[in-house]
Amino acid sequence: MKYARPLGALGAAVVMAMGLSACASGSAAGGDPGTGGKVIIGIKFDQPGLGLKNGDAYEGFDVEVAKYVAKELGYTDVEFTETPSAQRETMLQSDQVKMIFATYSITDDRKQKVAFAGPYFIAGQDLLVAEANTDITGPESLNGKKLCSVVGSTSAKKIQDQFANQVQLQEYDTYSKCVEALASGSIDAVTTDNVILAGFAAQSQYAGKLKVVGKPFSTERYGVGIKQGDTKLCTAVNTALEKMVSDGSWQKALDATVGPSGFTPDASTNPPKPDACA
Repeated sequence: MKYARPLGALGAAVVMAMGLSACASGSAAGGDPGTGGKVIIGIKFDQPGLGLKNGDAYEGFDVEVAKYVAKELGYTDVEFTETPSAQRETMLQSDQVKMIFATYSITDDRKQKVAFAGPYFIAGQDLLVAEANTDITGPESLNGKKLCSVVGSTSAKKIQDQFANQVQLQEYDTYSKCVEALASGSIDAVTTDNVILAGFAAQSQYAGKLKVVGKPFSTERYGVGIKQGDTKLCTAVNTALEKMVSDGSWQKALDATVGPSGFTPDASTNPPKPDACA
C-alpha cells in the first residue's frame, strides 16, 4: 500500500504530460500551422481531374491545392486519406483528418458540424448522360428516370425537392460506381458537380460515350473542411489560398488537372475570394 500514492502520482504526471504534448501539437491528424511535421488531409480517390488515386500517387486539382496549402502552412509530410462524402464531417470531428479538400461544398447544414476555409473553386451541379441521349435536357426532365448519386450528396436531393419528385434515385458510396452503372445502361443519369462529371466523361473508357448536359442548376462553393472553432487554421488556409491565386499557382494547377477534360470554369466566379473566418 505504501507504493500506491507514488505510482498514482507518477501516472497522473504522465497523463498530464501527454495531455500538454497533445495540446501543443494539435490533433493526431496534424499540429497547428507553423509547427511543421505531418498532416493528414482528406481527398476523394475516384474523381478524375480533382482527387484521384493512381497507383501509389495522388492527382487532381484538389490534391494540388492541398499540397500548396500544406506547404504554406509549414507541414513537411503530407498523408492523403480517402474521405467519402457521407463520412467527411465524422472524420473531421474525430480528428482522423486535419483538413479536407474533396469537392466539399460549403452549406449552412454542414456548418452546423464543421467549419470551412475558402472557397477555392466554384462549380455547379449538372447531369451526366449517355452521348446518344436526347430525352434528358435538364433536371426537370428526370421524372420517371433512374438517377444516380452518392450517399451524402446534395445534388440528388435538390433534384427531388425542386425539379422532379418522381425521379428514381439510386445511391452508391462513390461516383465511379454511378458512372459505371450509367455506361452499362442500368441507370439514366448521374448527378453531381459539372467539373466532376466532365472529368469522368473525359476518361478513356468513356470517351465518346458520355456527355455533360450543360445545364447547371446550383452554385457549389468548394471549401476546405476543418474542425469547428479552429479560426487559426482557417485564417492560415485562406492566406495560403489567396497567395496561390496571386502568384499564378492556382491557374497553373487548374490548367494541368481540369484542363485536359475540356471543362471551362465560369470566369465570372473563379477564382473566388475566401470568406472571412468566423
